[in-house]
Amino acid sequence: MSQGPRSGLAAVSSALLAMSRHLEVRDVLKTIVASARELLDAQYAALGVPDDHGGFAQFVVDGVSDDQWKAIGPLPRQHGILAAMLQEAKIERLADVRKDPRFEGWPSAHPDMSDFLGLPIRDGDEVIGALFLANKNCPKPEGSCGFTAEDVELLSTLAQHAAIALTNARLYERSRELTIAEERSRLAHELHDAVSQKLFSLRLTAQAAAALIDRDPARAKGELHQVAALAAEAADELRAAVVELRPAALDEDGLVATLRTQIQVLDRAHTARVTFAGHGVKALPAAQEEAVLRVAQEALHNALRHSGAEHVEVTLDRRGSGAVLRVTDNGSGFDPKAIRRAGRHLGLVSMRDRTSGVGGTLTVESAPGKGTTIEMEVPGG
Repeated sequence: MSQGPRSGLAAVSSALLAMSRHLEVRDVLKTIVASARELLDAQYAALGVPDDHGGFAQFVVDGVSDDQWKAIGPLPRQHGILAAMLQEAKIERLADVRKDPRFEGWPSAHPDMSDFLGLPIRDGDEVIGALFLANKNCPKPEGSCGFTAEDVELLSTLAQHAAIALTNARLYERSRELTIAEERSRLAHELHDAVSQKLFSLRLTAQAAAALIDRDPARAKGELHQVAALAAEAADELRAAVVELRPAALDEDGLVATLRTQIQVLDRAHTARVTFAGHGVKALPAAQEEAVLRVAQEALHNALRHSGAEHVEVTLDRRGSGAVLRVTDNGSGFDPKAIRRAGRHLGLVSMRDRTSGVGGTLTVESAPGKGTTIEMEVPGG
């Protein structure tokens, strides 16, 4: 049933308030698509953000279960009606999407859809996304579209504000990434200056010891003691710098939020779908949190660069006072024993070292054609 003007306005207002509460792009997209489905009383809704290569940098859905979404497979490409909406920036209202000449079918696991409403999201002249709704929940005569002109007007209003919310979220994430990059650059310069001075002194002192060792062994011994002291100071400088280089977001937001943000960035940057779920994880000691983050980054890098996976799933769950990280992909997999024999480790040595360094355990499950799961368990404080 179509909403009256007053209830429609209230629903739009509620949707706009919900969008304004989020700053992360993925959260904004999910809020937009859920609001659109509820606002127009549709069975299904989706929002796609196009990339520059004929695909979608992000694609979120509402009304489809996680199991259905996994069964559907890779993200859609920009073709058929989706391409027309993005390229021509026009509204599409169809009584039956399957009968449109541009319709090119969908995967076998895809839910059946009939009446369809699509609308581009524009930032000025640029199309930054597109909203798709299907199967209006209302009685409709055969051959007619359940979506009305009023629905188009409501969705247009929502899309205008969605463009603002999405642009603001992108600016926020970009600003945050730049701030972190600038801080790390500053620390790297300080590290270079401090350690370079220590190493220069160390080199000169070692040269002096070498020159004295034959003609004045006692003085050479003193210089060697100085070498040892300078080496210890250089090691302390390095250790302090490494502590400072701990990702700023960890201190500011904690492990779960930092992982979620980084995975959202990867999800936008790669064609593979990258997802994250965190359940009941309490704050861990700083060393544990950094180790978990670094292992997750290494495992994600391997999965996205080397495995050819279509989906990489990251979970972080509480276990006792500690936590368990799992990074699972549906890529090509490998034989861990053969990898070791061949001398190729795909970062496994680094991940094992980081894990053992905080008293944790790392397990790797993989086989050719079977994907890979990296599991890291770390104790709490």
